[in-house]
Amino acid sequence: MSKSETRKPQAALPLNEILAGDCIDVMNRLPEASVDLIFADPPYNLQLRGDLHRPDNSKVDAVDDAWDQFGSFDHYDTFTRDWLAAAKRILKPNGAIWVIGSYHNVFRLGAELQNQGFWILNDVVWRKSNPMPNFRGKRLTNAHETLIWASKSEGAKYTFNYEALKALNEGIQMRSDWVLPICTGNERLKDDAGDKAHPTQKPESLLHRIILGTTNAGDVVLDPFFGTGTTGAVAKMLGRDFIGIEREEAYREAARKRIDKVRKFDREALEITGSKRAEPRVPFGQLVERGMLRPGEELYSIGNRFKAKVRADGTLVGNDVKGSIHQVGAHLEGAPSCNGWTYWHFKRDGKMVPIDLLRQQIRAEMN
Repeated sequence: MSKSETRKPQAALPLNEILAGDCIDVMNRLPEASVDLIFADPPYNLQLRGDLHRPDNSKVDAVDDAWDQFGSFDHYDTFTRDWLAAAKRILKPNGAIWVIGSYHNVFRLGAELQNQGFWILNDVVWRKSNPMPNFRGKRLTNAHETLIWASKSEGAKYTFNYEALKALNEGIQMRSDWVLPICTGNERLKDDAGDKAHPTQKPESLLHRIILGTTNAGDVVLDPFFGTGTTGAVAKMLGRDFIGIEREEAYREAARKRIDKVRKFDREALEITGSKRAEPRVPFGQLVERGMLRPGEELYSIGNRFKAKVRADGTLVGNDVKGSIHQVGAHLEGAPSCNGWTYWHFKRDGKMVPIDLLRQQIRAEMN
């Protein structure tokens, strides 16, 4: 019997489902190397000691749920080790993970990520534009949380949509300090009694930035601490598949209702700004071969200061200088380099048209 005949078939991924149960057990049942991104918002182990009150003696709705309580740091570290090991097993080789925490747990998370061979790419400070004040007045106001972004291993490839995040930030390189509001208003889910459906619901803006920047359309995003489904809602909107794991029935029900109402953006809206280096390479000579530009046709520089003639081999000649579109442009301008695609133009119907337009037409065909 051949290996192909004895190999067990790999179970299908439960895409766009919310799975009930302990996240470690559930992840251990999923196929190995099957998801592209994990976003994890684990229990913070806040170690609250009694109720928290405002100056007017009203009680603060703090996180005192059973799922956030651990007997000791050792218990929490064991839990962290086990769920991260399960998460690493199901990540694809080029997959990545995001974890979020506060000062109570993020340092322990970071150490365990490194212990297990993950490679930390960035730590991101989420600075809350509307943080909850410090009512006791004995410490600084906790105005931020920390996210850690890590690849599966050192040297592993991972998705990073640099140009898309730059476009999201008005053309400026995205930094590692993000100023975003906490979840409030209509976005905050409420239960039948009008109380918060989940005490630590994350804002959609935070997940939008993470999923847009570090996944591609059609990727699978898994959230092992799904809560009320922010990860699933944003993934669905952005054309990604999701898998949620949540042990609390009330949270699962709230998440289902929420995600059912979400409409996926249309295909055109889901397109993002890509890296120019990732676009197919188009030699200038291909424009000549295809008759888009003819040998002997003249090209004109920006501002119409210089001109050069197209040659049959895809080079230019101008002012007795011969070479590529980049070399000739640089020589004429007396510059160390020149992007010939944006520098040179051709005339059509009396108008100046950049030759890059022809390159984009070819790229559109290739895609």
